[in-house]
Amino acid sequence: MNRGKFIVIEGMEGAGKSSAISVVEKHLQQHGINYINTREPGGTPLAEQLRNIVKSADFEEVLTQQTELFLMYASRSQLLENRILPALTQGKWVVGDRHDLSSRAYQGGGRQIDDKILAIIADITLQGFKPDLTLYLDISPEIGLSRAKARGKLDRIELEQLDFFHRVRNKYRQLANADKSIVTIDASQTIDKVHHDISSALTHYLDL
Repeated sequence: MNRGKFIVIEGMEGAGKSSAISVVEKHLQQHGINYINTREPGGTPLAEQLRNIVKSADFEEVLTQQTELFLMYASRSQLLENRILPALTQGKWVVGDRHDLSSRAYQGGGRQIDDKILAIIADITLQGFKPDLTLYLDISPEIGLSRAKARGKLDRIELEQLDFFHRVRNKYRQLANADKSIVTIDASQTIDKVHHDISSALTHYLDL
């Protein structure tokens, strides 16, 4: 049995990840590919509890940057071992809503935690594992946050200052430009054009 592939959708708030995931799913269905969905942080019962801690803006106690970082990787470890790796071994593809690139961008870029520290924690947690293909939806923080606000109440991370999100975007772009497995999609385009670019990237990947 052939090992499955791991495709990840990345991007800041309001970039259109949910819509992009639907395009990926439709593409896989058309090719008769069996797949599962995951999201980060979260994706398992325990990881979802960690997600609630990371996302909630209602705690009286301030969540430190270091705690946030470790919770992200603890959640990722649970998801990887209990859902992602078993599915890939069974030949299923995995469509992920975020993965390690998010931590590199948000905790590394946004929180300005040293890349060397992130690399050490990622090595312990992921042991070299990485997505086969990442589609990064690039959008300005101004546009993305306005879309996020229109959806409803913002979570703890979405309430960060604008400078934080500019650092996140810059780190995303830096990492995407340095990794051939990451395809950047201009998410500020019309939804039809965004979906076309996603489909083209998937078609190219499947034809390799």
